[in-house]
Amino acid sequence: MEKSAVYHRPESEYAYLYQQDSVHLRLRTKKEDVQEVALLHGDPYLVMEDKWYQSPIKMKKIFTTDIFDYWFVEVSAAHRRLSYGFHLIGKDGENVFYGDRGIKSFSLDTLEVNENYFRLPYFHESDRVKTPEWVKQTVWYQIFPERFDNGDPSNDPTGTLPWGSKEHPDRTDFFGGDLQGVLNHLDYLVDLGINGIYFCPIFKAYSNHKYDTIDYFEVDPHFGDKALFKKLVEEAHKRGIRIMLDAVFNHMGYFSEQWQDVLEKQEQSAFVDWFHIRQFPVAPVDKDRMEEAEKLNYDTFSFTPSMPKLNTANLEVQEYLLKIAAYWIEEFDIDAWRLDVANEVDHQFWKKFYQVVTGIKEDFYILGEIWHSSQNWLNGDEFHGVMNYAYTETILNFFVKNNITVSMLSDGLIDQLMLYRQQTNEVMFNVLDSHDTARLLTVAKEDKDVAKMTLAFTFLQHGSPCLYYGTEIGMTGENDPDCRKCMIWDKEKQELDLLYFVKKLITLRKYFHPVLSYGELIFEELDDENKCLHFSRKTDEEQLNAWFNKGEEIQTAELFNQEVLMSLNTEIVEGKAQIAQNGFIITKVSQ
Repeated sequence: MEKSAVYHRPESEYAYLYQQDSVHLRLRTKKEDVQEVALLHGDPYLVMEDKWYQSPIKMKKIFTTDIFDYWFVEVSAAHRRLSYGFHLIGKDGENVFYGDRGIKSFSLDTLEVNENYFRLPYFHESDRVKTPEWVKQTVWYQIFPERFDNGDPSNDPTGTLPWGSKEHPDRTDFFGGDLQGVLNHLDYLVDLGINGIYFCPIFKAYSNHKYDTIDYFEVDPHFGDKALFKKLVEEAHKRGIRIMLDAVFNHMGYFSEQWQDVLEKQEQSAFVDWFHIRQFPVAPVDKDRMEEAEKLNYDTFSFTPSMPKLNTANLEVQEYLLKIAAYWIEEFDIDAWRLDVANEVDHQFWKKFYQVVTGIKEDFYILGEIWHSSQNWLNGDEFHGVMNYAYTETILNFFVKNNITVSMLSDGLIDQLMLYRQQTNEVMFNVLDSHDTARLLTVAKEDKDVAKMTLAFTFLQHGSPCLYYGTEIGMTGENDPDCRKCMIWDKEKQELDLLYFVKKLITLRKYFHPVLSYGELIFEELDDENKCLHFSRKTDEEQLNAWFNKGEEIQTAELFNQEVLMSLNTEIVEGKAQIAQNGFIITKVSQ
């Protein structure tokens, strides 16, 4: 047995309270090295009295990657505390015990020593990682406000261009999109089926993207005003649509009152400690060269002079930002914050942020923009989920970019799922394209079937899916600013077949949300040679099956006792599905 591969860690994604009455335990071993794992568990004070180590529970192997096997068991939390260890039987017949003091021989002398067991000392409900239930039933729609619709030309900035007049917009172009434009199209979003809107920043700012905030307490006047935004939230809520705003707390805008005061008064500014200034004087930057990297003597987002970085360890900055966080919840009843550049802000601030916003609204959703592994932010006291780029990048790499195998797709997804608790995976934010990336159809080389199957696969995964505005009608665009084109409202220019497909997919996701939100993911078959896979999502009450084919050869799926829910490039002949290249079929197992 390869003992160095055996891994578990208490009070982590390997051992956690899932619900008030249930504990999830995971164990990692080398691939195909262990034939059986059993859990020994009981009350830490009753090892000798109850001899509970004589009543093992078999663990289930839930995932296998190219390196590891993962084992799982769910046990009751009724006694509010737990001692536990693992009995491993290797493929070579070796028996070992694994617990808090490492790997030992499996013997009575080992089992009767309380100190050898891992310990979960007491299950405090206040320590349980909690995630909002409503997010698990939400299909999001991301709106870049300046490019969704110009609903009120009277608030257009100077130099606004006619809607959609440039095939490839520049970074400094304005087209007049605003909140009235969103309000005008709420019924379109209802018809599409979405029930959550994620807005890129709406606060007063200099740029068209608004990530360089001037005033966090004001709606940008080119978008409307606070009365209009309040009406928009109310009308959205009436339609069952939640609202998430973008909080840019890593940095401020160049033209904010605070930074302008620093430029004017230098060391004497009351805001000098609000930022990370390494040397004086701080030189002003030409407003027409805001996006150019200079030899800066202050920290910024990336190397962007127009975005001086905030010092969130400063108590005045904390008070200011936390007041903003509370204001938009208390005054406008928003449902979620998306936190821009969240990984570059200190953990202590985010812990205070969590306390403030969940103290106002218990089921408030906190989403961090993090592009890499995020365990340290997802322990129940900072964020609920992150923008799940690592997960969806793996999906894109297989379905769109064709640069990984089926097994590598499976391995990549499993690696990500095993980084986090189940309740966290259930509220991760799954995006295939956004204001920061090239559009899905462009990356897919405008092959609509590839885009469709990629969307379908993503909508069947753990987490909350998000559509970028216009993806549903076939909009294209390279990396920003090209991915920020004006929304196409002319139906004759929309891909209506794709729109119909997306509507059907959203309906499926929402109707089967219990199994797609909570169900076990099982990779039933992985075929690298033919580039096809079969997986299922399963609960005790329901099971969905899905087959996807990226290969050139037609693949066959047996549909005995299966109800077909959705398919693409698939023919059904005598109870068998014939799945062509870039095709899939999704079925429900009849009970």
